[in-house]
Amino acid sequence: MESPRDVAAIRLDNALLLFDEFVQATVKNADAAALRGLERRFAERLQIQPSYWSQIKGRSRQIGERLARQFEQNCRKPVGWMDEAHGGSATAVPADAQAESPLPRDDDERFIVGLVLTYYRRHPQRARTRLLDLLSEVLVPAPTPAAPPTAAAAIPVSPPPGVRRPAAVPAPAPASDKDLWRQSQRGVAPLKGKR
Repeated sequence: MESPRDVAAIRLDNALLLFDEFVQATVKNADAAALRGLERRFAERLQIQPSYWSQIKGRSRQIGERLARQFEQNCRKPVGWMDEAHGGSATAVPADAQAESPLPRDDDERFIVGLVLTYYRRHPQRARTRLLDLLSEVLVPAPTPAAPPTAAAAIPVSPPPGVRRPAAVPAPAPASDKDLWRQSQRGVAPLKGKR
């Protein structure tokens, strides 16, 4: 028999799994306006207050027997589903597609996203500038050490009269949002795990 702590942890994991399923189902066929207020809408589906859902996620409240059955009923899961560990959902996306998903996958990612959103909502312009600076530090490769300049290289040479300098060739623009997302992920190291 499992201890109450184990059941509480399993129920929390399953509640987060239900929320992830809800987000995946909503994101699949939704526009930007429909994505606003996902947590509030999920709480409405569970028939609880959004603040209560926030407390459950923050681990300041546990999911009791009655609430677990309510979650199962409202999310069309069999009785007892909340009390069993599930490695993944029945509608889980493949691992390679999950790696590309911009949605948070675990508590650490949800925490970071929450921090960034809080900062952005308080200081949008400053947050945007700082986050872009941080991303550019990570995404732009470090310059390779160049040979020391020679005297000839230090003197700029202008072209003869009537001859134009060739224009710089711009970098190709990403073909899609997915290409832009993949490009932004290159060279980003994952967070270190908890010890």
